[in-house]
Amino acid sequence: MKKIAVLTSGGDAPGMNAAIRAVVRTGVSYGWEVYGVSLGYEGLINGKINLMGTREVGGIIQRGGTILGSARSEEFKTGAGQRKALRTLNQLGIESLVVIGGNGSQMGAYALSQKGFPVVGIASTIDNDLYGSDITIGVDTALNIALEAIDRLKITASSHQRAFLVEVMGRDCGYLALMAGIAGGAEFVVIPEVDIDPEEIAKGLAMAYDRGKQHAIVVVAEGARYNAAKLDEYFLTHRDRLGFDLRMTILGHVQRGGSPGAFDRILASRLGYGAVEALHRGESGVLVGQIRNEVKTTPLDVVANNKKSLDMKLLELARVLD
Repeated sequence: MKKIAVLTSGGDAPGMNAAIRAVVRTGVSYGWEVYGVSLGYEGLINGKINLMGTREVGGIIQRGGTILGSARSEEFKTGAGQRKALRTLNQLGIESLVVIGGNGSQMGAYALSQKGFPVVGIASTIDNDLYGSDITIGVDTALNIALEAIDRLKITASSHQRAFLVEVMGRDCGYLALMAGIAGGAEFVVIPEVDIDPEEIAKGLAMAYDRGKQHAIVVVAEGARYNAAKLDEYFLTHRDRLGFDLRMTILGHVQRGGSPGAFDRILASRLGYGAVEALHRGESGVLVGQIRNEVKTTPLDVVANNKKSLDMKLLELARVLD
């Protein structure tokens, strides 16, 4: 009987539980034993591994977060930590590992793969910055949470003739900010990929006020050089020029929480199933993602050595439609 393990690593994303469920139930359908690793790579090092069956994953598809938990592991980044993890897997007779997570998690998967252990990754990060998948688990839900917040802020902004700086997650990638800005009808979108002069925003907000607009929204990615706090500080000396009363809202980790939407549940189910299917056909050392609406695999070395780029045409779209 084949034995496989599954873990979630890095930041949690809505839909991770649906992916765990798919991995376990697909593995069981083949007559395999499936083990869950608690607290990511840290749990792999410390042997926090338990057998899972269909009952253990019942009723979790709608739950946010991850029932396996996640933790950062500095030890796993070292060769010694990776050897400990491999020793744990080999002692339990586990033959393959499924890693659900984003860039850092898949770098860990690649490291194990380089040491000869069969690993398959599943693309899951709300930042949508992972090479090898057009969209990753958690993105759609996080985007809709951000959009709902923007819609609500617009209502109060219009009531008081205010402008809002709305900061969304995105340390190195502006995907969430850009898409939320387009969908939310923002006047400005600020992302890490493109520098913007705060004076340009100040002039734009003043012009919007002079045109008679009742509100203005600036969506800012947390990783932008001028994040919401820095922009707010800059505008302290320009409040009278803006016309609008300016407020700042940082959404933060609220975007990670909550129940995954239908899209993320389906995507996670497809990718979880695809990961086990890859192992069943003898394929490993790959990331399972969605490319042009199909479940595809990309070698982990390609994933590790490439950066996913943002479509700059969408930024131009946001500028035209502001």
